[in-house]
Amino acid sequence: MPSSRISALALSIATIAAPAMANDVNVYSYRQADLVKPLFDAFTAETGINVNVQFLNKGMVEKLQAEGKRSPADVVLTVDISRLAAVVNADVTQPVNSDILNANIPAEFRDPDGKWFAITSRARIIYASKDRVADGEVTTYEDLADPKWKDRICIRSGTNAYNLALTSAVIANHGEVAAQGWLEGIKANLARKPQGNDRAQVKAIFAGECDISIGNTYYMAQMLADPEQQPWANAVRIVFPTFEGGGTHMNVSGIAMTKAAPNRENALKLMEWLSGDQAQQIYAEANGEYPINPNLTASDLVASWGTFNPDDTPLADIAKLRDASLKLTQIVDFDG
Repeated sequence: MPSSRISALALSIATIAAPAMANDVNVYSYRQADLVKPLFDAFTAETGINVNVQFLNKGMVEKLQAEGKRSPADVVLTVDISRLAAVVNADVTQPVNSDILNANIPAEFRDPDGKWFAITSRARIIYASKDRVADGEVTTYEDLADPKWKDRICIRSGTNAYNLALTSAVIANHGEVAAQGWLEGIKANLARKPQGNDRAQVKAIFAGECDISIGNTYYMAQMLADPEQQPWANAVRIVFPTFEGGGTHMNVSGIAMTKAAPNRENALKLMEWLSGDQAQQIYAEANGEYPINPNLTASDLVASWGTFNPDDTPLADIAKLRDASLKLTQIVDFDG
């Protein structure tokens, strides 16, 4: 294998390859290698077990299906509940029964059958212009469909996993008819066609193209860490919207054990370690997210954004509504 490919796929010592080393654990990850390196370096230092990570931009389910029983992957790490659900629904994972995981991770942040476990969470919030949106002017997700925001909203594609999860949460809270009306209302209020990522929307607010956008909380941390993007971040305030009668929509990064898992014992050790205090703190602080473990607190930066009440809709229920949310997004031609 050429050295350029080795550097692209490996995180610790080697790329994932068969046959798997007996003291390794192999991870397929939707989260980029540099974001998880501190986490897995700490695990290796403590346990002596090497973690080999292959970053995938897309196609995790298809890759695992093609590899079947020959897959070298032990654990999958994904961002977004719908991607976790997609892996589980494809029957390429196996349930895990662990007292440690069940003790460390609240029930609402894990599959009731042990098929997936969340390890960090983030809120899907509103970024509002400090200059053009008054404090308290927007407070709910439902507000976004109000005609007063016509030509003032920027957003990424409606079919993006994060937005599909939010739409699924709208369905869970209000039903499909109301969710379709909500999507139509937001589309009517867009300043431009959906495009770019969450940070691109904040850049557009800074440039005066729109006044509010929807994004994940951790992008604020990423913008503040980049001198070029700091002016974007400083142009907005974070608003924690709620559903009418509910709370703020949460999404997660999560893990599951693959069906093949050649190193099952080490895979379980890694999953349990990821649910513990040290790992939760490292991962949450490195990525600007919230720990799942209720005994831990957010970093000073994340805590400075304010407090909020998370929506209590079970993530497992939201995951089941992905197909319905995608259908509604297509019906209203949200990206058109």
